[in-house]
Amino acid sequence: MRLILLGPPGAGKGTQASRLVAKHGIPQLSTGDMLRAAVGSGTPVGLKAKAVMDSGALVSDDIVVGIVSERIEEDDARRGFILDGFPRTVAQAEALGAMLRRKGLKLDAVIEFAVDESALLSRIEKRAAETVATGGTVRADDNPEALKKRLAAYREQTAHLVDYYRRTGELRTVDGMASINTVASSIDAILAEAVS
Repeated sequence: MRLILLGPPGAGKGTQASRLVAKHGIPQLSTGDMLRAAVGSGTPVGLKAKAVMDSGALVSDDIVVGIVSERIEEDDARRGFILDGFPRTVAQAEALGAMLRRKGLKLDAVIEFAVDESALLSRIEKRAAETVATGGTVRADDNPEALKKRLAAYREQTAHLVDYYRRTGELRTVDGMASINTVASSIDAILAEAVS
């Protein structure tokens, strides 16, 4: 089961990804984590990434796709994976699709969390309050100013992926404003159809 979860910050992607990881035994792959691991292990792609990062530049799409390509070959990802934070742009989505085709793989679903952006601020504030109440550390970006910037970046870069994946026929949409259990049931139904 190979998945991408799409939606703005606070849409519930992390909550649902954690549930899917536990239920299906597939890893949630964060590009940031993969990048750090590749650099740390000194793989050829990791060494390229390190050189770029050491120079202060942004890592190219080719390098990121190379790191994703290496990571999905690992044993824990052979049964599937959830991509977290990648792709962020249509160019990255096209590169990802080409890489998967070269491996004889395809995405099972791209799931969009449709949300009312005006309600996301209260959701983020609630998440921060719950984190404090349980003694946890609040994410640095769980505040109104950071959310506004993250939403603007999402609309500018990542929102275009919804149209892209709609055109490829891979996009499925869930109501991200529904309860956690309702969203989970909707995702389960999408996945049951995708892998049948």
